Amino acid sequence: MLWPFSHFGKPRASVRGTIEAIYGMIVTQAREPLFYRDLGVPDTVDGRFDLLILHLWMVLRRFRSAHDAANASQGLFDRFCEDMDANLREMGVGDLTVPKRMQAFGEAFYGRAAAYDAAFTAGADAPAYALRKNILNGEDMENARRLATYAQAVMADLDRLDDAAFLAAGWSFPAPAAASDSNLKGTIAG
Repeated sequence: MLWPFSHFGKPRASVRGTIEAIYGMIVTQAREPLFYRDLGVPDTVDGRFDLLILHLWMVLRRFRSAHDAANASQGLFDRFCEDMDANLREMGVGDLTVPKRMQAFGEAFYGRAAAYDAAFTAGADAPAYALRKNILNGEDMENARRLATYAQAVMADLDRLDDAAFLAAGWSFPAPAAASDSNLKGTIAG
């Protein structure tokens, strides 16, 4: 289990570079305009947060199967928490309110992660229903299916990477339209 604010055991410098690279890819992908323009994700703070969580969950899911990657996995989650904290402070949220908001972020992450774990394990239309509920505000099943196809393609591609390639952060996410319009294999560039 990943623990919020587990900063007592900071990752080693070599792992820190990997964490920064992977987290940067996650943030960049969550900001990809195609999600908002073509897949109906609301272009709001909540919509962007939900996409960030989806991509973070997919990468953390891959970390589960990577050999000897617990420190990197925890480091990536810690980096997410640090980023959320910094964003709240940048938006002018007061020091007394930040911990409450961070708790809400943690609950949102763990709730969505549990929903995605269950949905993607169940298969069929369950992933689309989970994504429609959590990202598309309960609307637009067609775009939810396209987003589910995208997520399944990303996870399959991440699973195909060997641990060394995955942990070296020498890969990138596919374009959302390319992965969702067809069930492409091998869309992650590495």
